[in-house]
Amino acid sequence: MINSLSITTPRQGLHEITREVAAVVADSALQAGLCTLFIQHTSASLIVQENADPSAARDLEQWLSRLVAENDPLYTHTSEGADDMPSHIKTALTATSVVVPVMEGQLALGSWQGIFLWEHRRAQMQRTVIVHLGV
Repeated sequence: MINSLSITTPRQGLHEITREVAAVVADSALQAGLCTLFIQHTSASLIVQENADPSAARDLEQWLSRLVAENDPLYTHTSEGADDMPSHIKTALTATSVVVPVMEGQLALGSWQGIFLWEHRRAQMQRTVIVHLGV
């Protein structure tokens, strides 16, 4: 089964989408298999990360922004703004897909894990995440 999620990100940063993905799994009636997620964008990514303490997300966001700074004079791809090229680099350093097992009809995430869409652009964006469920 293939489905898609339309996610509006209000700003740059980590946005948890675990509930939205879990709802697709629940609606599918899949009891055991794999949930593969793929984001159809080059300036946002997907990760599985801690969802219990918001400071973990803030630290990750700040670390990656420091690693890949805006306005680097080496960038030539700048037509869409100062955050454009850094967003592509951040996507290349993270992931555009994740796979989570499904067990007993639920995502088999650990106690402190959540699925996050990592928006790398500063503006509000509309993102599409493809969800493939299979055995």
